[in-house]
Amino acid sequence: MPWRRKISGINRPSRNERILGESVVSAWRIGLREENPETESDFMFSIAKLLGHDQKFFDLLEASAQQADSSVHHLVALLARLEQHDSPQSLDEFVHSRRKDKQITQELTEQLCKTFVTPLEREDIQALANALYKIPKTVEKIGERILICPGDLEGRNFQKHLELLDQAAEAVLAMVKELRKGTDAATAREMNSRLQKIEGEADKLELDLLRDLYHGDYESKQIIFLRDLYELLEKVIDRCRDAGNIILQVVLKYS
Repeated sequence: MPWRRKISGINRPSRNERILGESVVSAWRIGLREENPETESDFMFSIAKLLGHDQKFFDLLEASAQQADSSVHHLVALLARLEQHDSPQSLDEFVHSRRKDKQITQELTEQLCKTFVTPLEREDIQALANALYKIPKTVEKIGERILICPGDLEGRNFQKHLELLDQAAEAVLAMVKELRKGTDAATAREMNSRLQKIEGEADKLELDLLRDLYHGDYESKQIIFLRDLYELLEKVIDRCRDAGNIILQVVLKYS
């Protein structure tokens, strides 16, 4: 279903104001066409930007979701190197994804302040941008913990974690891309249900691992280290679920 723009609050033009604005634009177009056709084209482009008809917000949200997905891929590569007993090297890739996502979030905030009418509610855009930024930020924390004591990961298999993380990040990216198309509520609910299922599997996996950790033969230091790592891994999927919930709320609002 196509989006139905809901405009409310003191920062949004009323229907009468929109009609008046369109009348003013039409008058300007007539005058500009007679005087200078090129000036008319430039003027209409500026009006389109003012009214938020361009795609910059969707571009930035998709770029943010892409950085979140990339950060998960960096984590997969880091753990793969550790399993092969290679040097974990550094966290430069994690830091780059997180910093890039932060820049995107800041740019989104700046654009919200500059744009008169946005394709989605300002609060929804800001909430989704913040939720997306928390994904690479949390992934970077996992990388930092791993490099503190990589030896304690010897013999541990994180394959299931990585599969769930990759599925969650890909699901969020797909949901963000659907926003541009104006996805219908049924499709959004289906995609969000998949995220909820992934989050449920991650919860169960964490519980099983903690049960083994507390009942197994582990040193106290290793128990603390692995427990914190398991919780962070599960938190990344929680962050993905949070972003999915915001997207579903946005879709339901405009459906």
